[in-house]
Amino acid sequence: APAGPLGDDFSFVSPVAKYVLFFFNLLFWVISMVMVAVGVYARLLKHAEAAMACLAVDPAILLIMVGVLTFLITFCGCVGSLRENICLLQLFSVCLTIIFLLQLAAGVLGFVFSDEARGKVSEIINGAIVHYRDDLDLQNLIDFGQKEFSCCGGVSYKDWSQNMYFNCTATNPSRERCSVPFSCCLHDPEQAVINTMCGYGMQARGYLEASAFIHTNGCIDKLVNWTHSNLFLLGGITLGLALPQLVGIVLAQLLINQIRDQIKLQLYNQRHRADPWY
Repeated sequence: APAGPLGDDFSFVSPVAKYVLFFFNLLFWVISMVMVAVGVYARLLKHAEAAMACLAVDPAILLIMVGVLTFLITFCGCVGSLRENICLLQLFSVCLTIIFLLQLAAGVLGFVFSDEARGKVSEIINGAIVHYRDDLDLQNLIDFGQKEFSCCGGVSYKDWSQNMYFNCTATNPSRERCSVPFSCCLHDPEQAVINTMCGYGMQARGYLEASAFIHTNGCIDKLVNWTHSNLFLLGGITLGLALPQLVGIVLAQLLINQIRDQIKLQLYNQRHRADPWY
C-alpha cells in the first residue's frame, strides 16, 4: 500500500485510452445509424406484398439487422468509455469477443466443411433466383454478380427455370418464358446500348448453342474458383474486419482495469482520511 493518499486530481484512467475508444465507437455508431436509415428507406420504397414475399433474401433487411446490432454495441462502447462505466464496457467487450469468435468459427467451418458450405451457398442463390422479380434491390444484386463473375444461375443457366417468370413450362404465360436475365448475356464492348432482350428463349437452347449468346456456367463454381484465386485478398479483408474488433476489445479491457484501479485508489483515500494510521 502507498505511504499516503495520492492527490484527488490523480487518475489511473488514461484520457488517451478513454477518448480513443469513445471516438472509435462514435464513428461506427454514426455509420450504424446511416445503415439503418438506408435499410428502412429501402424497405419503405417497396410494395408491401413484394417486400413480404422475399423477406428472407432482402438485402435491406440484412442492412437493418447489421446496423441495429452495430448501433447497440457501439452505444455501449460510447457511453461506457465516456462515463467510465464498467458494466457497459464489459458488455461491449463481451459482444465484440463473441462476434469475433463467431466470424473465426464460420471461417474455419467453411474451410473444413466446404461441401456443406457450397450447399448452403447454392440454397441461398436458388432462393434469390426464385424472388428475382419480387425485389429490385435483390434483382440489382444478382445482375451485378452475374456480370462481375460472368456467370448465369446457380449451377447453370437453366436454374432460371425456378423463377415463375422465366419458367419453361408450356402453361407459363410470361413473355420471359424460357429466358434468362440480360445480365447473363455476353458483353459486346462495341455495343453502346444494352440489349435487355438478349436472354430471351435461351433456356430452350442447348449449352453449345446458348454459349454463343450467354454465359452458361453457374455462379457457384465461378464463386468457388474466385475464392480460391483470391485467398490473400480475402485474408486481408478478414484481417481488416477483425483488427478494429481486436483494438476495441483491448482498449475496453485496458480501460476497465484502469477504472478498477481508480476505484481502489478512491476507497483507499477515503479510508486513509477516516483513519490516518490505515
